[in-house]
Amino acid sequence: MGTRGSSATRTPFDLRLRRGTLLATMAEQKEHVNVARLQGKIREHLGLAPDKVIFDYRTEGADTVLDLITINPVHEQSFLFKTVKGRDRVEVLERALDYVESYKEKESSYTLQWCERGDKDLQTSYFRGANLYDVLHKFYYGRDPSSIVIYSVLLSPVS
Repeated sequence: MGTRGSSATRTPFDLRLRRGTLLATMAEQKEHVNVARLQGKIREHLGLAPDKVIFDYRTEGADTVLDLITINPVHEQSFLFKTVKGRDRVEVLERALDYVESYKEKESSYTLQWCERGDKDLQTSYFRGANLYDVLHKFYYGRDPSSIVIYSVLLSPVS
């Protein structure tokens, strides 16, 4: 009689199942390594500490969506940096890295002065966006618009 786990007791189906599981596990490990590598490159390019960048993934239909969120180190507020769609985590991170490497040349710079309703401390935040709507979308991401007072929005001159 075969012992547990010996090849004498395994069927060809068992071997295929185990090999398939092993291959899936190896593919998952490779994906995890690529995800970690790409997230590190994005953090490095942004010049932010690991606890100041959030990679928020979700699924929309067949797409993977990444909301890349940054936390301002001065006033500890989080803002949307970029939303990216793709097939999987690696693809959205590759697209996010492409954006992070080129956004300064492609998008306008805006300065917002604002405060939370009921707070007297004026905050200043800087954004890049294709237009004012894009910037306000990034600013209000995850916030109740009625809880914020924006005092000024300034489009910075192109240099």
